[in-house]
Amino acid sequence: MNLRIWNRKLHRWGAVATALPFIVVIATGILLQVKKQVPWVQPKEQRTESHAPTLTMEQIMASARSVPDAQVTSWDDIDRLDVRPGKGIVKVIAKNRWELQLDLADGRVLQSTYRRSDLIESLHDGSFFSDAVKLWIFLPSGLVVFGLWATGVYLWLLPIRTRAEKRRKQLG
Repeated sequence: MNLRIWNRKLHRWGAVATALPFIVVIATGILLQVKKQVPWVQPKEQRTESHAPTLTMEQIMASARSVPDAQVTSWDDIDRLDVRPGKGIVKVIAKNRWELQLDLADGRVLQSTYRRSDLIESLHDGSFFSDAVKLWIFLPSGLVVFGLWATGVYLWLLPIRTRAEKRRKQLG
């Protein structure tokens, strides 16, 4: 079979096979690119004058429990803490994706908002669906998309090469 025909068929079927996972990766990637600029994706970080953490873990837990939307009753309900001394805050990210931003000095709740960036990131890499989907659908789709890029470059260069060969034949 001719390399050009094989390349076009591979390119066409690769595009069909990766369409759904790739559109998920593109859409979520765009949202992740603007997560710091779009509060709907990730809450804007607050700032305080406090730059040295003086809060105890008990104070952090008490502040987290004080926000009903966060649904924090114990440390099991908290996914992670993100301390930002330069901004004077500690972020408490609950397992239900609720984010609390607390003042590092007194534990006062500065902001309480739903955080979508972690969900979007898990959709982006396929782990939202399962580790098997991430490994056996999203990874191969990424490899096929890389192949699509390579075959697309080849298909783009092909007419340029053909025209150059015709010019050489006419001149020589």
